[in-house]
Amino acid sequence: MKNAISKWNQISLVKRILLGIIAGIALALTIPKAAGWVSIFGTLFVGALKAVAPVLVFFLVMHAISKHRSGQQTNMKSIIALYGVSTFLAGLVAVVASFIFPVTLSLVPGAEDVTPPGGIADVLTTLLTNVVDNPVNALINGNYIGILTWAILLGIAIRKAADTTKNMLANFSDAISTLVKWVISFAPIGIMGLVFDAIVSNGLSALMDYGKLLIILLGCMFFIALIVNPLIVFFNIRRNPYPLVFRCLRESGITAFFTRSSAANIPVNMSLCEKLGLDEDTYSVSIPLGATVNMAGAAVTISVLTLAAVHTLGIQVDFGTALILSVLAAVSAAGASGVAGGSLLLIPLAASLFGIPDDVAMQVVAVGFIIGVLQDSCETALNSSSDVLFTATAEYAKKRKESKIAKLSA
Repeated sequence: MKNAISKWNQISLVKRILLGIIAGIALALTIPKAAGWVSIFGTLFVGALKAVAPVLVFFLVMHAISKHRSGQQTNMKSIIALYGVSTFLAGLVAVVASFIFPVTLSLVPGAEDVTPPGGIADVLTTLLTNVVDNPVNALINGNYIGILTWAILLGIAIRKAADTTKNMLANFSDAISTLVKWVISFAPIGIMGLVFDAIVSNGLSALMDYGKLLIILLGCMFFIALIVNPLIVFFNIRRNPYPLVFRCLRESGITAFFTRSSAANIPVNMSLCEKLGLDEDTYSVSIPLGATVNMAGAAVTISVLTLAAVHTLGIQVDFGTALILSVLAAVSAAGASGVAGGSLLLIPLAASLFGIPDDVAMQVVAVGFIIGVLQDSCETALNSSSDVLFTATAEYAKKRKESKIAKLSA
């Protein structure tokens, strides 16, 4: 048994996850009723990730800030700029695609039980409220804006503490990081359960009626992941971006696709940043921040579904107004994590830009829930994998700049 476990662990995690996916599909298609117990593995895996992520972020950020020395450089400004540019371009790509390939919808009822934000002010108010949330409440509810705020403030306060206090904090961070590695090692089994549950519960037949809409949505997301983001990376590091892009998609995007939670994927991203040799002081802040504000996939969803409603109602829209939509989608997407229901519930906010009433907009939200099996999975995979991508890009760009300066000095 020990030899079998040892050989299993020697296989790369990505290959083990692929085996888990294949097993989940096979069980769902052959013996769905007899293997119903398999889905519990997915529930436990996502639950474990969500449980450990807030504590991991809290201690890692607090430890990183507490040991930060005056004058020590981080790449946070560059990373935030990359997050913003990527999210705006995602909204712009979605707008252009929606004009080139207009989609109309068969609107359906069924979204009366959800409440959208009343305006952009509501989104910003929610974000500001999350900043001043009680730290214990923030940890319990996975409010990462609140967790980041308290971790940074406590980290600054602890900077003047005794070395023994800082060492204790470092030991806590190391211990939690070890727990995270243990949880991630169960990813193949967990994803097997998630795949099994997704196929048995939803199937793919319900998606066929919305095939064209899905093609536009997923096409935009793939275009951003494989064309736009690599161009952004190349512009910053001036070398082939695809090895880094594909590694982020493979080692972060796959797990994010099946967990459908940026928060649950934070430990996975932290682990990948460590493998890439990135600065812990930077990625311990940029990864949880990215999970809340780096929302290119959400910008695509908001823009495409809003313009689908516009085309369905026959509203004439000039490209200038649609361009404003891409800006609104980018700002709204950054606040999506602070609104119950995520990106879909921000569609009425964007639709109001074109005078579309809430009752019609909420029917579009209902369509979004129907196709959410694939839309939300791909959206999360794009969002989460690009958190690592842009964190690495900022660090590589900094090293390139330093190397260039060193050569000029020599």
